[in-house]
Amino acid sequence: MPEHHLPRIPVALSSSSVYPLGVAETFSTAEDLGYDGVEIMVTHRAETQQASVLNEHSWRFGLPVLSIHAPTLLLTQQVWGSAEDKLWKSAELARGVECGVVVAHPPFRWQGNYAVRFPELVDEIEERTGVVIAVENMYPWRAGGREAKMYLPHWNPVPFGYRHVTWDFSHAATAEDDSYENMKALGSRLRHVHLTDGWSNGFKDDHLVPGHGNQRVQEAMQLIADPEFGDGGFQGAVAVEVSTRAARNKVGERERMLAESLAFAREHLGQQG
Repeated sequence: MPEHHLPRIPVALSSSSVYPLGVAETFSTAEDLGYDGVEIMVTHRAETQQASVLNEHSWRFGLPVLSIHAPTLLLTQQVWGSAEDKLWKSAELARGVECGVVVAHPPFRWQGNYAVRFPELVDEIEERTGVVIAVENMYPWRAGGREAKMYLPHWNPVPFGYRHVTWDFSHAATAEDDSYENMKALGSRLRHVHLTDGWSNGFKDDHLVPGHGNQRVQEAMQLIADPEFGDGGFQGAVAVEVSTRAARNKVGERERMLAESLAFAREHLGQQG
């Protein structure tokens, strides 16, 4: 793999931001707009699961894969077998593309033994592969004015003992949580960021362009840009994960949204000029 020269906090484009387009379009869009790399969300598409394919695109477009998103969504329950296998295979894929971070959702309560031993499994995978498993904050599921307890032990990983965490602004908005305060509390445990935004409506996961919701995204970006953040500076990447599906029939609108998101990141990480 070629050597990539990255800023202290690189900004990646998530493949979910170009959905329903594929891996090639993710790399192409990232190159065109000036991103530092990409995040690949593993789905049912074979191209997202194969290190050889991802490495070919990485070489072709001159961009590294900076993170792998494990197929831990409800929509990817059929990908890569058991819940435990999903994590192991995601870590192996990360190693295959020379990427050090896997993003994983906390387990659902109904996932039995996997849910119970999830923290232990995360530690085991990290120790055996050298790949970081950064557990992502989610949000409570609400119906009829009541909250369904879907995740074990909780949708917010911050109060628990995970060594590495991914913070998602849209999920925080849905949870009616404060991203700035949570990221500050995480400190050096914050290993990855999904840059997006949302409205604190309690039920809809918006994944808006940053600055278009009510999360404290600007302040949070400035927080992690501080070299003193987390006792030595933020050690991860920021991945733009915004929903552009509504723009699919508007020529150039997806690219405009993703360019705006990148400009937001560059400005508030102090990378302009």
